[in-house]
Amino acid sequence: MAYSKLGRRSDQRKALLRDLVTDIIIYERIVTTESKAKELKKLADKMITLAKDGSLSARRQAAETVRHEPVKEGQDAVQKLFSELGPRYQDRTGGYTRIIKTVPRRGDAAPMAIIEFV
Repeated sequence: MAYSKLGRRSDQRKALLRDLVTDIIIYERIVTTESKAKELKKLADKMITLAKDGSLSARRQAAETVRHEPVKEGQDAVQKLFSELGPRYQDRTGGYTRIIKTVPRRGDAAPMAIIEFV
């Protein structure tokens, strides 16, 4: 599968995508550049697919990618993924996220986008 390098080394790219996928799980809607949103869409959809499975193996695979950041009292991002987002999309077969293009970023005119769960 071809992917965008996002102008970073592999370790930096992996860290960036981990942060972005954790943020979209916590906030369910984030603003980022178009190219980052397109890469994030692939990873976020994969995490929802794991959450729909709900097995211990799926939880461990998701925990490798999603950071353990607190969402609310007694719940972190991985727990939210499996307790809220997984059941929400149980009947949906794919396409859990949408990308909405917005105005270019002021300063460098980078194309911006909003990525959110459907």
